Amino acid sequence: MHTAIAAEPPRTPDVEELLRLGDEFTFALYPADSCYLLDVSELEAPGVTVFVGRDETGRAIGMAALVVKPDGSAELKRMFVHPDARGRGLASSLLAAVEGAAVTAGVETLQLETGPLQDAAIALYERNGYARVPNFGPYVGDPHSVCYAKRLAQARVL
Repeated sequence: MHTAIAAEPPRTPDVEELLRLGDEFTFALYPADSCYLLDVSELEAPGVTVFVGRDETGRAIGMAALVVKPDGSAELKRMFVHPDARGRGLASSLLAAVEGAAVTAGVETLQLETGPLQDAAIALYERNGYARVPNFGPYVGDPHSVCYAKRLAQARVL
């Protein structure tokens, strides 16, 4: 299966469907006040890049967002792969796209938050070099949140 990954605007019907499915998945696992999901308008904000994976038919089957904050820090948000497209390496490819964009933006450390019940996500992040860190920002004190970070390799300017 060939998957194309590209930065896209989030306000398209199939990307909004991925957001809806991601919301359903998350709200089924955690209380609403422990779900830190960005909505489509937040994904359209300055500093946010949404990456979408599409199959050979053009259908959106996965997504991830890079949120670069004014202080130069960055966070991975809204990582989600459609249930019928899991197990094909798409999440790793989306993660690589986000990391590449973060490096280009000059980000040194990429942070993320996930839930303790999301074993597959945690395994993906740990396999890709993310280390557990103390909860940061809005996640501090939330027992339904686990946070990870990865120091990114920066291209050296000669």
